[in-house]
Amino acid sequence: MVTTPSKPISIGEFLALPETKPASEYIDGKIFQKPMPKGKHSTIQTELSSAINVALKPQKTARAFTELRCTFGGRSTVPDVTVFTWDRIPRDDNGAIADSFQAAPDWTIEILSPEQSQTRVTKNILHCLANGTQLGWLIDPKEQSVLVYFQGQQPVFFEDAKDILSVPDFAKAFKLTLDELFGWLLE
Repeated sequence: MVTTPSKPISIGEFLALPETKPASEYIDGKIFQKPMPKGKHSTIQTELSSAINVALKPQKTARAFTELRCTFGGRSTVPDVTVFTWDRIPRDDNGAIADSFQAAPDWTIEILSPEQSQTRVTKNILHCLANGTQLGWLIDPKEQSVLVYFQGQQPVFFEDAKDILSVPDFAKAFKLTLDELFGWLLE
């Protein structure tokens, strides 16, 4: 859903607004509210972020976050899953994870919902890549496929159940096939 304010607002004004449920995003001066996650979306999001953290967090390589607001490059978006390398996770003065993330993630993951615009989600992934993100996934539960976007390269389409999905170099310890990814929907 697009919310067009009566007068244009800045990104700073947007960030001062109360958070919405589901989250709203600021893209090209417009406010878009994300659709409410449903069963398939929520299952994949929860299981995927947990699996990434099991593989990468103990060695302090990277950490996955769900529904984390990232503000950079004139946009403020809330990807379904973001992964930041350990040394790029913003910290407060006490060393705790900061509330505000003013940078592109190292890896962005979007899970397509039936009522969501694939074009808008793809534009968000491309925006991330243009601002330093190493890799983006667009997961389509309905088609049981994943489109992987690389910086400066053609995307790769994964649809075979035995395909091992491409991950960023820092995440080589994390291996996942399409069969495993969509198998979470059967558990």
